[in-house]
Amino acid sequence: MEELIPIVFFIAAALMIVGIVYFRSRENLAMIEKGMNPKDKVARPAPFLSLKFGLLLIGLGTGLFLAFLLDEFVMMDSKAELIYFAFLGIGGGLGLLGSYKTELNWMEKNKPSIKES
Repeated sequence: MEELIPIVFFIAAALMIVGIVYFRSRENLAMIEKGMNPKDKVARPAPFLSLKFGLLLIGLGTGLFLAFLLDEFVMMDSKAELIYFAFLGIGGGLGLLGSYKTELNWMEKNKPSIKES
């Protein structure tokens, strides 16, 4: 049974590569049908990506620190490692929510005004 693990792994990897190539070619064909040039794909900039990652890492670090403090000074339990994962999730989620709110506020402030004629 243990011999099947590498075989299944390589078959799954090969199928994944074939699927990626297949769907990429389908995407290119759809672009050609709509009159677009597939080679003109431009990578769109993500202006808030560094903000998002920064706030995510700050949230994860804060959650890890709070979990450590809770484990060290409050909980004297052997199952305390579960609190680390919980606080990492909570901190990361709060960081992403902060990023979302910042992006939303920026978009609202910089929204082009539409003048009625």
